Amino acid sequence: MRMTAWRVLALQKAHERQNFSCGRPALDRYLKTQARQDSDKMVAAVFALVQPPAAQVLGYYTLSASTIHAAEVPPELARKLPRYPQLPVTLLGRLAVDQGLKGEGMGQFLLMDALHRSLQAAAGIAAMAVVVDAKDESAANFYQHFGFIPLNRSVSRLFLPMLTIATLFD
Repeated sequence: MRMTAWRVLALQKAHERQNFSCGRPALDRYLKTQARQDSDKMVAAVFALVQPPAAQVLGYYTLSASTIHAAEVPPELARKLPRYPQLPVTLLGRLAVDQGLKGEGMGQFLLMDALHRSLQAAAGIAAMAVVVDAKDESAANFYQHFGFIPLNRSVSRLFLPMLTIATLFD
């Protein structure tokens, strides 16, 4: 049996994006019309799931440098952190999988790739956590399944400490 060779690569001009459909119009539209511009302007790093040699985007996620207010961190974790008003984080801005791959674990695959990439980047440019803004309850449940914790001010804004992420890849 031949294993599928999935690859997650920085979004390139050659990647076919127009047929991507995850079932969420805003996420589809972003990939088709805005992702390359954000990447070119270094507003977000966009990573595409492909199965070479095909160039069809089958999933994607975005990462950006960001900050959160220290007051957003739950008190039990805040006690362990320096008393800075803002803390550096990596923002996982978007994550989507084409409907044709739903139920095959590609969301988890992309999330683990994003977390690993974030951990590697944090070694050179500090980030104490990865933060996500879940679009709805289903998305929040997905992230909480992988250990993400709600921040104080919103149940849809979640984070996973970088120290926790490091234990995933030891």
